[in-house]
Amino acid sequence: MTTENGAQEGANPSLNILTQYTKDLSFENPGAPRSLQARDGAPAININVNVNANPISGSDFDVVLTLNAEAKDGDKVLFVAELVYGGVFRITGFPQEHMLPVLFIECPRLLFPFARQIIADVTRNGGFPPLMIDPIDFSQMFAQRVAEEQARAKVQAVPN
Repeated sequence: MTTENGAQEGANPSLNILTQYTKDLSFENPGAPRSLQARDGAPAININVNVNANPISGSDFDVVLTLNAEAKDGDKVLFVAELVYGGVFRITGFPQEHMLPVLFIECPRLLFPFARQIIADVTRNGGFPPLMIDPIDFSQMFAQRVAEEQARAKVQAVPN
């Protein structure tokens, strides 16, 4: 018997990466070459992370990890790096209640090291020290996203 996500009941859970890809990559160094000069302190670096997942077929899913990094020295932008990095995953044998955690925690955890390396390479190739993004707690990100969606649903459910 097959479940609604295409998994065989009783089958061992399986998570396979079918392919990985760079969907979008952008690097801006608007102040070059002045931005490459030595400075007294480290720049302020702001990093934003987002994860999205979409079904492709019964057991195949497209998971996309978006990383945006911006370095500033005071009010001057030194660089902006943006990466949209995806993977197509085949997920079988997981109970339905485990699908969202697999898609939003485990899949981006597998993609992250590759995306991190791309950001490090592009910042190094842009003339800066490589930006080595610290490991990301995708479990915490997922819990925060669920809490935000539950709070939004409560607000919408309150009659006026």
